[in-house]
Amino acid sequence: QVQLVESGGGLVQPGGSLRLSCAASGSISGIYAMGWYRLAPGNQRELVADATTGGGTNYGDVVKGRFTISRDNAKNMAYLQMNSLKPEDTAVYYCNLVACGGRSCFYPSHEYWGQGTQVTVSS
Repeated sequence: QVQLVESGGGLVQPGGSLRLSCAASGSISGIYAMGWYRLAPGNQRELVADATTGGGTNYGDVVKGRFTISRDNAKNMAYLQMNSLKPEDTAVYYCNLVACGGRSCFYPSHEYWGQGTQVTVSS
């Protein structure tokens, strides 16, 4: 089993910045991808950003140009740098990890989620 712990959330003014961290631990044989999703009241869960271990990245349209995902493969950690924050960014942010499912991480396998960290953007 894999455990994910998020940190770095909090209250920030519009236009401000936050940096979220996700630490993975447990029985990790290999990581196919790590990413961030968010859930706001009344909304569906949406992709913020994800990154494969091979170096590919994806971003949700609403955060492109403002947020940046990064990985530290040696430490099994992922980060989300959030700049130019807006009130509509207010949500619970969840870390996601997809484990490798074959030799040389040939395909994705099991998926794991953290407990989430609250980000509130308000004046």
